[in-house]
Amino acid sequence: MFKALNTAATGMKAQQTNMDVIANNLANVSTMGFKKARAEFEDLLYENVKEPGSATGANSISPTGVQVGLGAKTSAVEKDFTQGSTKVTNAPFDVEVNGSGFFPVMQQNGQVAYTRDGAFKKGPDGRLQDKNGNLLQPEITIPGNAQGVEIGQTGVVQVIFQDSMAPQNVGQLQLVSFVNPAGLKSVGGNLFVPSPSSGVPQQGIPGQNGLGTISQGQLETSNVNIVDEMVNMITAQRSYETNSKVVQASDQMLQSTNNLR
Repeated sequence: MFKALNTAATGMKAQQTNMDVIANNLANVSTMGFKKARAEFEDLLYENVKEPGSATGANSISPTGVQVGLGAKTSAVEKDFTQGSTKVTNAPFDVEVNGSGFFPVMQQNGQVAYTRDGAFKKGPDGRLQDKNGNLLQPEITIPGNAQGVEIGQTGVVQVIFQDSMAPQNVGQLQLVSFVNPAGLKSVGGNLFVPSPSSGVPQQGIPGQNGLGTISQGQLETSNVNIVDEMVNMITAQRSYETNSKVVQASDQMLQSTNNLR
């Protein structure tokens, strides 16, 4: 009977983690470039009362065994990197990746991080940076007297001056891909950093070697589907409640056992 209490407790803990993941997805439904996560579970070790296929006689074996499970645990929380919807902003420094790839930015600690959020701004020195001041890599500086900015699908950044009809090239946007994007580590601020499971970052020109293309004046929104998350939330809530009922039922059965005379 004590096994049922522990087993149900592991189920409640697993569904609590599931609810935490769902809550984070819903909280970031309006976060640009956010990628939803999904909790994955696995069963725990089994108590083998009788091994399957054990001998039951001289010339016979048991077709089934007696194996009692001991619960569940969270095995992984995996990011889903499917493309989010497009939001048109018409801002000159807003860029979206159509396809695979991440923008590399330099953090304040000197470490390069990667993001799908292309809402870049022009800093006080003209260099493009994200909303937290992390500089886009390689650095691109927009002259103060530029009248307009054009960013092509291949990431070429050109500026237009009032006294010149021909645009001038001031930089090249580059994207980074990973063999296993799901292995990236989230560090907040819409940023990811590599891990041993993500693979080595591979940098290149947009539109080449499987990288996506660039679209100016629009952003990639969160790929969270509210309806799906609501369904997942209700399922997690019902599972949590059911496991709590198992705890209550097991406790009542123990009370009946203690009341025996």
